[in-house]
Amino acid sequence: MSDFAIRQAVFTTSAGLGSAYPATAPSGVEIAMVGKSNVGKSSLINSLCNNYKLARTSASPGKTRLINFFLINQDFYLVDLPGYGFAKAPKGERENWGKLMEDYLSAGRLTHIFMLLDIRHEPTQEDRQMFQYIVYYNIPFTLIATKADKLSRSKRVQAANAAAKLLGAPPAAIPYSAENAQGRDEVLARMGAIRDDHVALRTTIQPQEILEEIQ
Repeated sequence: MSDFAIRQAVFTTSAGLGSAYPATAPSGVEIAMVGKSNVGKSSLINSLCNNYKLARTSASPGKTRLINFFLINQDFYLVDLPGYGFAKAPKGERENWGKLMEDYLSAGRLTHIFMLLDIRHEPTQEDRQMFQYIVYYNIPFTLIATKADKLSRSKRVQAANAAAKLLGAPPAAIPYSAENAQGRDEVLARMGAIRDDHVALRTTIQPQEILEEIQ
């Protein structure tokens, strides 16, 4: 596999509850980012894409209520899912968030999901619930521990893996800092591998499907 790089990232569209999703990406790959409000999803996306105006960041947790699609290298989607755990939101909005997420996760579009955790804190109940969604829908995942620069370098890997273990997942997470780009190369490599593996699998399966249709 060649080294993966994001050469182009373009905002495509937003989808709300009941909205249509965009057409499937050329490669068929769709990687989503999910995490609690203010965990740093937008900052991570901007850091990965080296474009700090691409995904809007907000100081108000829970402000984003839409699913935002970004087309990467005119090839696959990187998807910013709305944050959870916004306690000040009205009950109706929280219920709509749950429905929005369930509709998307069950749509069969997702290739992989990056779940973000704050490296400084234990996973919340909402984090655990989100992880159970991921397990229930059988979505492959990678855990990323954000805001790694807030801890000393010697403690980052241990804290990231501890957060994953407390979540109930295998004790492995990628420490990431949008401030100094720690973890960027590792996450990009993971994205490239996800993309290549999916395309290779689709190439292998399609000829068999065609043969079955002929028979």
